[in-house]
Amino acid sequence: MKLTFLGAAREVTGSSYLLEADGVRFLVDCGMFQGGREARDKNRRAFSFDPRTIDFVILTHAHIDHSGLLPRLVALGFKGRIHTTRATCDLLAVMLPDSAHIQEKEAEYQNLHRFRQGMARRDAARGSYPRDTAPLYTVAQAQASLKQLNPVDYDLEIAPHPLVRCTFRDAGHILGSAIVEVWVGEGPRRRKIVFSGDLGQPARPLLRDPTPIFDADYLLVESTYGNRDHKSMEATQDELVTAINDTIERKGGNVIIPAFAVGRTQDMLYLLADLTRQARIPKLSVFVDSPMATAATEITFKHMELLDAETHALMGRHGGAQYFRKLEFVEDVEESKALDRVTGGAVIISASGMCEAGRIKYHLRANLARRESTILITGFQAAGTFGRRLVDGAKRVRLLGEDIPVRADLYTLGGLSAHADRTALLAWLGHFHSKPRQVFVVHGEETVAKDFAADLKTQFDWDATAPAPGHGVILE
Repeated sequence: MKLTFLGAAREVTGSSYLLEADGVRFLVDCGMFQGGREARDKNRRAFSFDPRTIDFVILTHAHIDHSGLLPRLVALGFKGRIHTTRATCDLLAVMLPDSAHIQEKEAEYQNLHRFRQGMARRDAARGSYPRDTAPLYTVAQAQASLKQLNPVDYDLEIAPHPLVRCTFRDAGHILGSAIVEVWVGEGPRRRKIVFSGDLGQPARPLLRDPTPIFDADYLLVESTYGNRDHKSMEATQDELVTAINDTIERKGGNVIIPAFAVGRTQDMLYLLADLTRQARIPKLSVFVDSPMATAATEITFKHMELLDAETHALMGRHGGAQYFRKLEFVEDVEESKALDRVTGGAVIISASGMCEAGRIKYHLRANLARRESTILITGFQAAGTFGRRLVDGAKRVRLLGEDIPVRADLYTLGGLSAHADRTALLAWLGHFHSKPRQVFVVHGEETVAKDFAADLKTQFDWDATAPAPGHGVILE
């Protein structure tokens, strides 16, 4: 049996693992690389195999860095089923076409830019036009890939192949996210491989805590925050209260919140409602400016059975609307543009969470140079992303063709992360009753993954490594 680490190896995007055994070949996750030109190039050459030879895909959750290359896989010939939870299927129906729309728009922009460059070169030296750039995949291809989804309930064992059994357990990361237990082979050669997917932080809003797992022959565990702990939820709420009150009541500016459409947007709505209920902040005018976030919020409340008791009590059937002065889900593009003419008093939640695409870029352009406004960073910012540059303290940024000074206040609310921190990761791993044969530390930047693997050797005496991209290992 061979396991190959196609992505999220010593980095935090592009999650994908190829497992081959006794004639069966399948993927666990098929994620997109994110973060600049290098990531775009990696996405185009992501498959070191013929997609037609893959029997099926197991998907841990809907985030694009885990699911975003599924339409490309299908377009290049994959015919099998994509097994994942019911809520993930619902989210993918929104997220994959949205991702494809972004791919089409980026290709359109690049082709226009290349055309103009080609015109200049032709005029100067009778050169030829550069070839068009094709989108990574189209909206039509994304829609086609949805037909291959197979929705699965949590805790139900399925058999996607005669030699393979798997069960999805609640990972507490985003709606529908799963830890996957996979059994491959028969008789004495049968082996259990556990893929942690992305693990959630315990005792956070909306979702239940990650399900403990007690044994595995081989374990792949994420390490996004394997080197540090998050702020406590109490400290995070205090900082959020300070940011909101200082910006809205004292400075009279806007609060701009780049937020992942799935998970973080719903977390923010819950926290703003809860803090208003506690009378720690005033009733706010909140605008959720992301069609995908709107759809994800609707899907979240469709799956109320997956949410924790506190969320049921606070949000109820009406999503906590009584705790807001105004709660508006913005669909129309002109309404979105109008928000950039609002000079104060607005809380604008918009995607994407790493500020790489979508409407958030326009709201940042309108507010970054304004001292009275505040930017709230609420999630992990991968290396190379626009959000990472802000977190790293950039004084000036290039955005939508403009050079913009960064004068707005910047807050990073680390306690809202959808990823387990170091303490939570170790606590989850501490549930194992026996030592896995091997542990592979994935989904973490290189230094973090290597250091976390060393921690596992020290604390648990486990054979733990941080595999390199493209590395293959034989599982005996």
